[in-house]
Amino acid sequence: MSFVVRDLVKSYGEKVVVDHLNLTMEKPGVYALLGTNGAGKTTSLRMILGMLEKDSGEVLFNDAEMNPKNMNIGYLAEERGLYPKYALIDQLLYFARLKGVKKGDAMKRIKHWSARLELDEYLFPPKTAKGKKPKAKLADQLSKGNQQKIQLMAALISDPEFIILDEPMSGLDPVNTDLFKEVIREEIAKDKYVIMSSHQMPTIEEFCTDITILNHGKTVLQGNLDEIKKSYGRVNLFVKCESEIEDLIAQEGLTIVEKLPSEYHIRVSGEEQAMKFLRLLIDKNVTIIRFELREPSLHEIFVEKVGGYVQNDAAAKAEGEEEGATNEKE
Repeated sequence: MSFVVRDLVKSYGEKVVVDHLNLTMEKPGVYALLGTNGAGKTTSLRMILGMLEKDSGEVLFNDAEMNPKNMNIGYLAEERGLYPKYALIDQLLYFARLKGVKKGDAMKRIKHWSARLELDEYLFPPKTAKGKKPKAKLADQLSKGNQQKIQLMAALISDPEFIILDEPMSGLDPVNTDLFKEVIREEIAKDKYVIMSSHQMPTIEEFCTDITILNHGKTVLQGNLDEIKKSYGRVNLFVKCESEIEDLIAQEGLTIVEKLPSEYHIRVSGEEQAMKFLRLLIDKNVTIIRFELREPSLHEIFVEKVGGYVQNDAAAKAEGEEEGATNEKE
């Protein structure tokens, strides 16, 4: 089995929102679709799901045109998708029915996920002191994080074979972020196909083996994340010492990327230059607390690939606003 997106295109008038997107998953796992706001990620996901008509291209699953109507797909949208004034249980049963899950099976799964996601107090609250059944909880009575839990439950209630997670950690505190990660790992262990879109780069590094970075609808970087990082080389050096070393950094002609409290992030050309600087520190009897040479993070790679575009967009927007203000004065 495999999942393939081939030459996917979407335009609105003359504006191309998704420009010939291609990606392939040869086996179950997690694929990351990344980009800045407005890069075309959500549009791409909606075309994959059949929620949005594509201009051209194809989406294949197991060598056949992917038809979400005939597939068991779980979708966690970035936007909140709950009805604020309807009981949570009723909504979950409704979402399950849409996926063809019988009511009895749906209730069993709701109870399982309610316990797993620590939602029993909202979905199955105990009777009052007088033995009365409490009123059903509504979606707008929950915090943003607990609403996200309900939406994850709705996405997984049909035990989908294919899962799309658009900003899954949005609105979560650290404890619930870890809980979501545990659940995602459990789904991965079941050999599910997962596409994840997120602005949290450490999360992407934790889960995803392959990535595509979009900018203005175009693919600016694609491939295996480990191979991409290796291609950059080990050029990031992190040094923390008991004494000040900025003069020694300058002496070696090294570039300081960032100065943190008692620690430096330094850009080097490679391992040879890093080892030369290490020998200098040792010769100067400097006490070294941390000396780490590593490849760039996904965050750094992402900024390199799209940062210039973002700055140019911001500058163009500012220039346009300034020109408009000048015209108004005239």
